[in-house]
Amino acid sequence: MSNNCSWVDTHCHLDAPEFANALPQIIESAAKQGVQAILLPAVKAADCDHVRELASQYGKQIPGLVYTLGIHPLFINQAKEEDIAILKRQIEQSISDPRFVGIGEIGLDYFVEGVDPQKQEQFFHAQLDLAEQFQLPVILHVRRSQDAILKALRRRKVPSGIAHAFNGSFQQAEQFFEMGFKLGFGGAATYERALQIRRLLKELPLESIVTETDAPDIPPSWLKAEGASFNEPAFLPRIAKQLASIRGLSDEVFSAATWCNAMQALPRWSSLTSTHIIQIPLAS
Repeated sequence: MSNNCSWVDTHCHLDAPEFANALPQIIESAAKQGVQAILLPAVKAADCDHVRELASQYGKQIPGLVYTLGIHPLFINQAKEEDIAILKRQIEQSISDPRFVGIGEIGLDYFVEGVDPQKQEQFFHAQLDLAEQFQLPVILHVRRSQDAILKALRRRKVPSGIAHAFNGSFQQAEQFFEMGFKLGFGGAATYERALQIRRLLKELPLESIVTETDAPDIPPSWLKAEGASFNEPAFLPRIAKQLASIRGLSDEVFSAATWCNAMQALPRWSSLTSTHIIQIPLAS
């Protein structure tokens, strides 16, 4: 890894089945590569206890391991109306936990067929209401739904957050940024054919960009060729270095900038990591 670089993965599903049999090794490998902070978003109300336990269990190896609580739009068909009340109780129970940093993964997905759009919107709006009530940032799943999500955000005072795996227009990106949101970039940008994502990465303000893997999903371009079966947080530094190269920045400057951006998006995260991690200053 690059000297003096602390990397932050703002979106990693450590609770995924792919990691179940080797999670200690997955965590150890990420830590050895300089990944000092990982955000683990819940995807179902029933997962809340599990993600909280994982953050606590592996927080010694990854000092900045944090979690968010929410119901993912692609799990809406399985969700029940009482899950919102369950989620609210889980948020109340987690408020005093320094590793709890926000609400997510929530949002809208108008790409995948067979997921009820009206039910998605019902659960998304209810979770945004919780974010406003508790004044917590949100981790957003934004897939062919940028305008609908921006419209919903304008109706509420949600403090900040991250639009994960962003792939909208430059104008939509600007609107998210102006509302206090950072934009997540990861393995998708490592593909040369990803022209729109790379253009966004090059042209958006550096202050708007955060790094992520979405592991075990969104594999980088080199993953299959090198024999890996799925994405993992240890790949974040290599992905981020490619993003830095696209941006024309040194690894050190890019790591420092994206670290600061992530902590700005989720202030509770900053409070936790400042007591554990010394991050290099951002070069002027």
